[in-house]
Amino acid sequence: MNTTKSYFFQSFLIILLATLFFIGIKEVLPKQLFSEKEAGTKNVLIDSMLIDAINADKNIEQQGVMGDSITPGATDSLGNPILNQQVASSSNLGVVFSGESYENYNGTQFLSAFYEKLFQIETNHKGKVRIAYFGDSMTDGDFIVQDFRSEYQNKFGGEGVGFVAITSESASSRSSVTHQYSKNWKMQSYLNVKNPIRPFAVNGHVFFANDTINKTWVKYQAGRGKNTSQLNNPTLFYGSAANQNGFISYQIKNDTIIKKLNPTKILNTIQLAPNNLQAVTIAFKKAKSIPIYGVNFDNGKGVHVDNFSQRGNSGIPISKFDVPLMNAFQQKLGYDLIVLHYGTNVLKYGTLDFSWYDKSMTRTVERLQKSFPGAAILIISTADKSSKYDAVMKTDSAVVPLTNSQKRYAAKTKSAYIDLYKLMGGDGSMAKWVEQDPPLANKDYTHFNFRGAKKIGGMLFQELDKGYEKYKLLRKRANPINQNTTAVKIKSDSITNNQESTNGQ
Repeated sequence: MNTTKSYFFQSFLIILLATLFFIGIKEVLPKQLFSEKEAGTKNVLIDSMLIDAINADKNIEQQGVMGDSITPGATDSLGNPILNQQVASSSNLGVVFSGESYENYNGTQFLSAFYEKLFQIETNHKGKVRIAYFGDSMTDGDFIVQDFRSEYQNKFGGEGVGFVAITSESASSRSSVTHQYSKNWKMQSYLNVKNPIRPFAVNGHVFFANDTINKTWVKYQAGRGKNTSQLNNPTLFYGSAANQNGFISYQIKNDTIIKKLNPTKILNTIQLAPNNLQAVTIAFKKAKSIPIYGVNFDNGKGVHVDNFSQRGNSGIPISKFDVPLMNAFQQKLGYDLIVLHYGTNVLKYGTLDFSWYDKSMTRTVERLQKSFPGAAILIISTADKSSKYDAVMKTDSAVVPLTNSQKRYAAKTKSAYIDLYKLMGGDGSMAKWVEQDPPLANKDYTHFNFRGAKKIGGMLFQELDKGYEKYKLLRKRANPINQNTTAVKIKSDSITNNQESTNGQ
């Protein structure tokens, strides 16, 4: 009996001491003790170039070398002021947007050529517009992009889901196209391979059907959306190789079709069907070493939006695009707007100085400008993200510094800019989106759910569409008699607020 009491008092004393120890050490623990990252590691990819950029920046700091972070009054390499500058630009069509301060920078003037092509579609029903939407896990499974695409196609026409890769980690969660494939594809991604066997495609991947024993195949089936209910004009894209023996086979109704792969050019295509399909399964045979890039689906008119999402991506790997191959993609697909929607993965590394990211992404945008000549660039900032401070979910301290960095490289590279953080409500907005009923974001306080993604897609479209409506008004006032001719110059600050509101501003 005495032994039992002794064990009891020893246990009680241990618990008491442990409690006192925790209370004492709690005061010196960091306020943000646990990460708010998503649980689990399945399909988590690491952006090797992001790690390199961070390490390079740390080495500079250790050597005592000052970085080139931009502060008010600073100048770029040409001596032009970066902050508080008045930015003005005219398109080659003669429409001039008024100057804007850096504080309110959105770079709408750099979208003039893009807006003109939309105008020609809307008024003359001529031409087409194509948008490449690069993103990270925010756009995984076609989230945000499918709604953004739908908004544009509903207004300007266009059918088809666009360019789809051969394999995808988000294939099972995508509703805009049903996507299946064999497990024996060899894939390389620009996220973690710096020197691929063959150059990466526009989607940042290259695929090989190198299995000579088992069947290598990919299957696509039309999605459920109004504008993606058919596989429009399916066209296979592949690269160059010495192997001249490869071929593909697929079925249309009861007919088996065999077509030879002819990998003689830097970029090659095969039209799989002259009409639309509901589904197609493509088998690759004797195709070893031939780089396979993906299949495009569009009806050739209106607006088309390709989703090039990649979990874990910072955007920096795009700077390794092979320019000649991208020029070939531009010849085939004709991009008018390149969207860069990144930031989620950049917030994870515990820094408030993003000058290293500014430099890296400036190089990325410059590479895109060489790769897709004539295409406008749009930078979409990081969304809000909440972290726990003093047991309360608040905007992560890195969010605003990162959005400032993104605005800096947008202005430097003459790109358009949308501040998604402010657009969704600014400080504390992610917590509100998570906690409202029904919720618009997930409990990781980082990613939107399907309701939130749909709202964000619509908000981004509305931001761009406001610029388009303003462009149309400028164009009309510049040349009110014949809207199909080139307009003369007119400044946007001549339009009153009342006129703008009347025209949907």
